[in-house]
Amino acid sequence: MVQGTGSSVGKSVFVTALCRIFAQDGYRTAPFKSQNISLNAGVTPDGREMGRTQIVQAEAAGVASIVEMNPILLKPEADHRSQLVVMGRPAGNLASKAYASRRTRLWGTST
Repeated sequence: MVQGTGSSVGKSVFVTALCRIFAQDGYRTAPFKSQNISLNAGVTPDGREMGRTQIVQAEAAGVASIVEMNPILLKPEADHRSQLVVMGRPAGNLASKAYASRRTRLWGTST
């Protein structure tokens, strides 16, 4: 597990490198980020949506990207709202407070 307290400090780049190194050394590896807040989304081979960074990390690991690698995606919008994407499918647009109240129910999606 790679953890950090700041944004844009290189955690994702570091994980991408680890995925490639482990794959080259013969380990079966795959990225995982339970919740991603990003506008940079991509489409998986089966047509669902997930964070672009996890798609790139899957490519580095030599595996197909699947939404289980990034089960919850929040795409920020105006006025403290986000589009909620769960398991690659749109699940509504929510205000920050509304998402907080759904967090407990969503926990099972990412564990």
